[in-house]
Amino acid sequence: MAAMGAVRVLCGAEKERVVGTHKAPGACPRCGGAVVAVDVETERRILGLPLCVKSKRKFSCTKCLRRLVTLYG
Repeated sequence: MAAMGAVRVLCGAEKERVVGTHKAPGACPRCGGAVVAVDVETERRILGLPLCVKSKRKFSCTKCLRRLVTLYG
């Protein structure tokens, strides 16, 4: 197990950080609950040095906690 942690550090582990959360327009197609948008920043590091940073927006329902996917972005 310790070797797996060392491989992760050397090969590039990803760390996610929530940047912001806000209410999104629309309703959940399954239960009709409110939709929330979460802005997430993902950072990949190799040998402790930052390689790339990606920003994503993830949508989910506040009532049933289902992850929602946008069809047209």
